[in-house]
Amino acid sequence: MAQSEQPKQPKKSSHPDNLIPLPEIPELPALSEPPPLLPDIEPDPELETQVTIIKRGEDTIEEHRVNGELLMIKVIPRIGPPYYLKKNTSREYHTHPGEAGIDVSPPMWQLLKF
Repeated sequence: MAQSEQPKQPKKSSHPDNLIPLPEIPELPALSEPPPLLPDIEPDPELETQVTIIKRGEDTIEEHRVNGELLMIKVIPRIGPPYYLKKNTSREYHTHPGEAGIDVSPPMWQLLKF
């Protein structure tokens, strides 16, 4: 018997010795009145997003407009993931109004969705 028997040591806890338990959560008092209801607010139809779907060959293009202004285009190609073209809102003034692509941010792909 080449193995020597070592005395067993008590397992050391990974928690510190000075922990104090949390107090119990107290019960909430009963409400005398029900909470007030939210007011009925009519949605403004001008602020609703209007989506126009265009088929070009096997690709689909969705134009998203608010109050008639084009804000975003979603391109759904036949092959590959969809990508988005959004209006570049960081540019406050336009020095060259005729320059192509000045109001469009670079194409964006969705990496994660929750």
